[in-house]
Amino acid sequence: MSKEVFERGLEIRKKVLGAEFVEASFKAADEFNLPMQELTTEYCWGAVWGRDELSHKQRSMLNLAMIAALNRPHELKMHIRGALKNGVSKLEIREIFMQVAIYCGIPAGVDAFRLAKEVFEAEAAAAK
Repeated sequence: MSKEVFERGLEIRKKVLGAEFVEASFKAADEFNLPMQELTTEYCWGAVWGRDELSHKQRSMLNLAMIAALNRPHELKMHIRGALKNGVSKLEIREIFMQVAIYCGIPAGVDAFRLAKEVFEAEAAAAK
């Protein structure tokens, strides 16, 4: 594992998902899943999210569409939160999920909207 790419990935991952979330993920890791945490941090967050050709906002928007299409609710909720931190508006999230509904199926769109609503409500409650 490249220390430099890992450290860049760790910084980006904490910025997008929140330091508390990322630190808890590593703290909860054990011998079995620690290699997956390290792989995700280095390759996903360091090697890809660390590239300059797309902004973090653009990467968040792409992730929302792809993860909604793949029907991965846990990851989608996490990336909705990250997208909001990266400057993706609720209106943009709505439009992304409208696009998902048309190209990937209404059930995928409906689930994405439901999950987004849960995240929006939780974020609003946390802000109070």
